Amino acid sequence: MRDRVRRIFERLSPRPDALIVANSEGPQIDTSFFYLFDVPSGAFESEAIVARPDGSLTVLASPLEAETARLGAENDRGVEIEVCPRLEDQAHAIQRLVDAKARVALNFRELTHEGFQELQATLPAAQWVDASDAIQRTRRVKDSSELARIEKAAAIASVVAGEIPSVLRLGMTELELAGEIEYRMSRQGAAGRSFDTIVGFGPHSAEPHFSPGNARLESGQSIVCDFGALYHRYVSDLTRPFYFGRVDPELVRVHAKVLEAQRAALDILRPGVRACDLHQAAQNVIDGSPWKGLFTHRLGHSIGLAVHDGFSLNRETTDTLEAGETVTVEPGIYIPGKGGVRIEDDVVVTDHGYRFLTTAPREYLGTHG
Repeated sequence: MRDRVRRIFERLSPRPDALIVANSEGPQIDTSFFYLFDVPSGAFESEAIVARPDGSLTVLASPLEAETARLGAENDRGVEIEVCPRLEDQAHAIQRLVDAKARVALNFRELTHEGFQELQATLPAAQWVDASDAIQRTRRVKDSSELARIEKAAAIASVVAGEIPSVLRLGMTELELAGEIEYRMSRQGAAGRSFDTIVGFGPHSAEPHFSPGNARLESGQSIVCDFGALYHRYVSDLTRPFYFGRVDPELVRVHAKVLEAQRAALDILRPGVRACDLHQAAQNVIDGSPWKGLFTHRLGHSIGLAVHDGFSLNRETTDTLEAGETVTVEPGIYIPGKGGVRIEDDVVVTDHGYRFLTTAPREYLGTHG
């Protein structure tokens, strides 16, 4: 973990004296806490890390997770654990670890206003520096440990995606299918879901971020399932379209066009390519079809400790891809009142191109009921 800390400091100029990452109560937990301190379990609510330019850090842990923190520190000599039973104890520890007039970096994008006010009261003479961009850019390129966990999370989701056609049955609700997907991911070893599972039947499948409800599956409907597995804090994100009963001929053609759009983006995906050019490659395919204007979102986003991990593949992002980044590629076409098709895969950028992390079939699969 020391290398991760040092790389963040190297992106900050002038270099600060310390970096503090502070959690509030859930769900206001900064995932960068676990980027700096690689511990596989525990919530670590209202706890903090004080990191230094040499890569060492001190975790200010509550008694609730003191033993978990100590176990996590056993694998890293650069980590010290201090147990702080009360918030006042944490404040005193910060005052002891950080010079009163220090230049202190914070991850402002994840820090609550209340949390910042508490730090200001603790170090009233400190100079505060926004480290958000430095942290995000450092997190974008994954090390081998991170890649292994994302690949496992992707494998779990891929197995479950392949099982979905066998699960479909007349009259089941969207919520039932979502629950079945999450149960099957747990059986494959997931610690939970990456995000709220999306399941949409029929016209609902034309809403990209639909929340499943009590709508029941009918013959002749399209289905979109968007879900991901959480594995040792790292996530996957996969979407597949399905059919149930009679297959709609137009949606078959839509599926073929979405798959063509995904391939167009993947064909140029490699280090040095701009994110906006990837998006445009997929957009051009769909805009040249009868469904022009029905691709309504960005092509993809980075994944890692969070499902939207700070980097976007859209028409405005001119940042270029780097080897070691993990991103989704997910074009879609959505026909209001009828149904939609989205094909989403997770890939890692390699030195000369990319490698699939998700391996579920990309054909238009389903069951005739």
